[in-house]
Amino acid sequence: MVTGGRGFIGSHFVELAIDLGYNVIDYDSLTYASNLSLPVDEAYPQYKFEERDIQHLTHIPPNIDWIVNFAAESHVDNSITSPDLFIKSNVLGVYNILNLIRGRVYHQPKLLHVSTDEVYGDFQDTPFTEKDVLTPSNPYSASKAAAEMLIMAYGRTYDIEYIITRSTNNYGLRQYPEKLIPNCVESIRHGKKIPIHGDGSYVRDWIRVEDNAAGIMTAMNHGTIGEIYNIGANNPMSNLQIVQEVVKWFGLEYDEETYIEFVKDRMGQDKRYAINSNKIRDLGWKTQFKKGLHDYLTIDE
Repeated sequence: MVTGGRGFIGSHFVELAIDLGYNVIDYDSLTYASNLSLPVDEAYPQYKFEERDIQHLTHIPPNIDWIVNFAAESHVDNSITSPDLFIKSNVLGVYNILNLIRGRVYHQPKLLHVSTDEVYGDFQDTPFTEKDVLTPSNPYSASKAAAEMLIMAYGRTYDIEYIITRSTNNYGLRQYPEKLIPNCVESIRHGKKIPIHGDGSYVRDWIRVEDNAAGIMTAMNHGTIGEIYNIGANNPMSNLQIVQEVVKWFGLEYDEETYIEFVKDRMGQDKRYAINSNKIRDLGWKTQFKKGLHDYLTIDE
């Protein structure tokens, strides 16, 4: 069972699961950033979809082995203006799933919860490991950290079996244009300037969404119950570097004044994220997309 399988990361995980022969029931509330249709919709009878909000789920179907939860509000800017939406979806939605699992007397499913490296807060001296303290900086990352705390507490109190993954910034096909890379592509295509917070020096570790989906699958199949796994590609780039790479891919000459509109810095902004992914790599996972950003842009053309 997948929740949020019509979202960006969730949809890629669903495709991977189908390719590997899993039967998938997908619940998604179809928010503004959802994919209304997927290639698996018609072609695969082992995939079933229902439009449902995880806050309002009332039961778990029988014979479910895993619940993989992608369902979440994820845009940081929106969390600053409307934090209540993030508390409802990212915290109360997870709370509902946990109680549904707890209520199952027989064949209680395991939970794999997909989280984010943003729960660690700003990078300090060395890349964060799974044992580091969480210091979230904005309502989005705080809501994800709160969900993790609930899951861990339910695991300890009620013996619910869980695994948590924390990934870095994803990019790839079907990503909603509010995110940096598709925003760059669409802005350049339409002759618009790209809005960049602050001075553009903020650094993120970028991972192809297919690699993240494979990491989540690795954690589910080979991870240890009750453990957390960082998933990152060790591919740090600043926001300005991302813009420069996209401009270069279009065969254009980069000029800051032409392509960038610097906007007021975001409240609760972290300067840099960096995580240590050795733990998931020890399970056999590795990044596959060597060409990275330019490969994705070519596919998306």
